Amino acid sequence: MTIRNLEGFFSPTSIVVIGPNRHDQCVADRLLEQLSTHRDTVKVTAVDLPDMVFPDGVSAADILPTHVDLAICLGPSKHMPARINTLAQAGCKAVLLLSPGFEAWDSQLLQDCREAARDKGLRLIGPGSIGFSVPAQKLNALLSAEAPAAGDVAFISRSCAVLNATLSWANARRIGFSAAVSLGERTDVDVGDLIDYFAQDYHTRAILLHVESISNPRKFLSAARAAARNKPVIALWSGRRTLGLTSERTHAGRLLTREAVFEAAFLRAGILRVTDLDEMFEALETLSRVRIPKSNAFSVMTNGQGLANLAAERFRDLDGHLAALSLETLHKLAPACRDSVSESPDRSRTEPILVRDNLSPEGLTKAIGDVLADPATDGLLVLQAPTATASLEDMGAAIAAAAKADKRRSGRKKALVVGLIGNSSQGRKALDEAKVPCYGTPAEAARSLMHLARDAHLKDFLMAAPASLPRDFSPDVDHARDVLTQARASGRTWLDPDEVVTLLECYQIPVMPCRFCKDAPSAAEAAREILQKTSHCVVKVISPDLPFKSQIDGVRLGLETPESVASAAKDLLSQTRKAYPDARITGVTVHPMLEDRHGLELYLGLGETHDFGPAILFGHGGTAVEDRQDVAVDLPPLDLNLAQAFVRRTDVARLLDGGKSRPALDRQAIALALVKLSQITVDLSDILEMDINPLVALPDRLVALDARVTLRPVSDTLSRKAKRDRLAITPYPAEWEKTLHLRDGKALQVRPVRPEDEALFAQFFERVTSEDLRLRFFAPVKDFSHRFLAKLTQLDYARAMAFCAIDPDNGDLLGVVRLHADADHRTGEYAVMVRSDLKGIGLGWALMKLIIDYARSDGIEEIHGEVLKENTSMISVCEALGFRIEASPDDPGIAQVTLPVEDYSGQI
Repeated sequence: MTIRNLEGFFSPTSIVVIGPNRHDQCVADRLLEQLSTHRDTVKVTAVDLPDMVFPDGVSAADILPTHVDLAICLGPSKHMPARINTLAQAGCKAVLLLSPGFEAWDSQLLQDCREAARDKGLRLIGPGSIGFSVPAQKLNALLSAEAPAAGDVAFISRSCAVLNATLSWANARRIGFSAAVSLGERTDVDVGDLIDYFAQDYHTRAILLHVESISNPRKFLSAARAAARNKPVIALWSGRRTLGLTSERTHAGRLLTREAVFEAAFLRAGILRVTDLDEMFEALETLSRVRIPKSNAFSVMTNGQGLANLAAERFRDLDGHLAALSLETLHKLAPACRDSVSESPDRSRTEPILVRDNLSPEGLTKAIGDVLADPATDGLLVLQAPTATASLEDMGAAIAAAAKADKRRSGRKKALVVGLIGNSSQGRKALDEAKVPCYGTPAEAARSLMHLARDAHLKDFLMAAPASLPRDFSPDVDHARDVLTQARASGRTWLDPDEVVTLLECYQIPVMPCRFCKDAPSAAEAAREILQKTSHCVVKVISPDLPFKSQIDGVRLGLETPESVASAAKDLLSQTRKAYPDARITGVTVHPMLEDRHGLELYLGLGETHDFGPAILFGHGGTAVEDRQDVAVDLPPLDLNLAQAFVRRTDVARLLDGGKSRPALDRQAIALALVKLSQITVDLSDILEMDINPLVALPDRLVALDARVTLRPVSDTLSRKAKRDRLAITPYPAEWEKTLHLRDGKALQVRPVRPEDEALFAQFFERVTSEDLRLRFFAPVKDFSHRFLAKLTQLDYARAMAFCAIDPDNGDLLGVVRLHADADHRTGEYAVMVRSDLKGIGLGWALMKLIIDYARSDGIEEIHGEVLKENTSMISVCEALGFRIEASPDDPGIAQVTLPVEDYSGQI
């Protein structure tokens, strides 16, 4: 991930346009005319563009200037590698390979361009890019139908048509952009780079994406997750199609679709996904103007009963909830309403507010203010149709006045969304000026309000703290790897049934025991032993070529004697070999039969995807798993909180709570099973696909009745780097769990911080003095809220690391050190804190040495930090470790400390 030199595009001090022009003359003419408006702050030079009349502010030159930030190349494609190399050697930061529309270059030519740019870090956008614009700086190198207005939305698009359509729509609604970028072929700069850049751009309040594929999934998700914590990230994704997986030997291979995987990835990154241009425009208008911290319940106000019904029904269809207003608020609203307000909570507290047809603009303004002041509601949807006594223009002005007044109200920020039904343009001007989202139908307005709810939910989802895993969950990873190694060494790409059972047992996933038998007599012997403990047996035919047993009549149930088992085994082997003469039939398995009638069949699966690596599936299981299509998808790694949310995204989740004739089932055990499957995915890169079907959920336990596992061929063995990079989300780095020895010989446990450590941190801060907190955070800290603690405990290990020192005797947190890398992953900012009663024992020193060791292994070149000069103990530690200490140019009370990692010679 890198934002290195991207300022060459978006904040250049000098620009050169280089020919000869391979496009129509009008392209060069328009580009230079647009760039000339930037002449007051940026020098623009044209090179190798003969026979042109240059606008004021653009100078011609025979050779390249000595210093160039941005080069816009219009010349023939075959000359580009050489031209890029020349620019790179001259210190150019960025090159735009501009095209007026779609343009595809040969893949080798693109690679040559990348190679020419790579050594000097020169950045490339295009070919096939129509350029970019930064309206606030009056920098417009974008060949769009309409120029974007200045605003605070960064728009990144692969499609020129989508970009043009969006800019035209936005101009009509007075929505502006901090930047608009056409990516084209993504030769170098990609979506992840630009998300990182605009996440740090204070001019940008929201990021809008149009994507078709993801070139670097880990970088994309890491960048989006970091951005979405602070700004809305909206994505229109096109390119839905079924994934071609490694085989169709599992249900996972058949059920995993590209759409489901992208949906899961966007959810995990906190991205608000929209499905078409209409929805994108709605989300953009709403979220570029409003963002609220809470979205549990909303209110609806309208001047027509029909509008009220339409909005409320659409709202509920989208899983929205109407707020129960207080009786005090309802009494305040009484003069504005058609009917008297009933004090019965069953009638009016959650119903839409129906105001009078002849309500004055002043009365409408007051009514809106009364509703927004009620603590029970998180926002208000106002729907108004024109009447004989009030125009939409008057209504729009009244609502805009209410919005302006509400911004002056103290307390929690509320949403205000408007639907002006009819000719909404009449009242839109005042609402646009007040930055109030406005729509033309009740459905559009209700949907836009739910975009706010989804955005708030995604932000909460990103910061939710999971429960701790059971202390006794300790998988036998080495044994599981041995099982896979032996199978692959024998040339197999699947596990035998007994090996599957062993694998699941290594990860403590309850599984029905089985005996693999090659013939009928051995099946009878196995049954004789099994029937001593159970009443009935099950026999299944086994073939690596016929994985779906129920589809070939390959299962016999309810067998009560060894003789019936032998007969069933003989019959299965005979009929299967006859029906499928080319299939490899290896034998049968004999299992105890589950007798409990209260079980619910679930499905757990694992598959490999092209875009985001391994993915996990969960849903309604059994023989009809593919027919029901009740399956959700998520990406590893999972924790218990993510797993619970994963389960809730399926229809079968409604059956887990039981009913009049069914007992409730153990949701927590199901979530734990998903976490265990996630850990299998993280640990065992040789597994390609897995089905656990069915996993039967019972009131007091789970048990897997059948499972199959396919393996990566030996010829496809992954390198160490490929094993690490195959997961789109960086997993918990267990290899950094260590024992730390202090000067007095005391041994402490040190490990990376986990999301479930939130309670541990809260207890830790209780034992840190207010003065030490001030020295650490540069200000008094009294409120250790969930949001505050989540920022400390929920890490993206791809760009940040924190180690906690734990007392092995009581589990207390004794000290923490953290390092947060910049987007280029070249420098990192550190912070360290130890409990106030533990100073002087060498813990802070040991933690600092550990984080330096981590930085070196992770490729971080430099560690830096800021320390209050009065924090003399921390400055002394930095001096002893070799940090360079300088006064901050911004604050004389702060010291800047810097350590080039390669200069550090200490050993842990």
